[in-house]
Amino acid sequence: MQIENSVVVITGAASGLGWATAQVLEVQGARVALLDRQASVFAQADTLGGAAMAATVDVTDTASAEAAYQQVMARWGRIDALINCAGIGGASRTLGKQGPMPLDLFQRIVQVNLLGSFNMARLAAEQIAKNAAGDDGERGVIIHTASIAAYEGQVGQVAYSASKGGIVGMTLPMARDLAGMGIRVNTIAPGIFATPLMQAAGDEVSQPLIAATQFPKRLGLPQEFGELVAHILGNRFINGEVLRIDGALRMPPR
Repeated sequence: MQIENSVVVITGAASGLGWATAQVLEVQGARVALLDRQASVFAQADTLGGAAMAATVDVTDTASAEAAYQQVMARWGRIDALINCAGIGGASRTLGKQGPMPLDLFQRIVQVNLLGSFNMARLAAEQIAKNAAGDDGERGVIIHTASIAAYEGQVGQVAYSASKGGIVGMTLPMARDLAGMGIRVNTIAPGIFATPLMQAAGDEVSQPLIAATQFPKRLGLPQEFGELVAHILGNRFINGEVLRIDGALRMPPR
């Protein structure tokens, strides 16, 4: 799809990968709707001017998601793409010194990361399918965010890896579901990026992962994630794929 003048909805847009993606796409001429649970998303949108709007949303709640999409439709009358960046972490072993992992922790991580991504995607698809078909019959694009932890989850990442593995697993069937409507579906599986969450974890967490990264020996830059989003949006033959962006990092057990 053509990025210029398109309307792109981004969840988890108040910071990190979502915010970097909004900046990259806005520079390329997109109108961006920044969605997040944090009210700070409104200030973020203000820095981008008239090409941006913001709305608060709980990605796990259908009424909240529908209300956010209605605001986007009221503002611009269309939705061309959804970029799912909203997600949470949380570490706990299946069985640790304090006993079994709390079931509600596992449920919450899967609910936000996997169910939230599906919820936003199914509702976005309903709006995107209304668009007139463009080149190759394309109407729009959905991009999910997984993680390399979907493949190489570390000790304590059973819930997080399960949630991200679920996103990987639903990518191809969702692309097949929506192919007849001209909607492409892809997923990005990032490695370790310089997000506020990672930076807050400190060197004792980030340095071993940087050491295991083959090249370049550093954390990923959020802008690089946004640039990959832009490439996927513009390349119509990328569909049903999970693309790693990780400097060839393969995470060790711990």
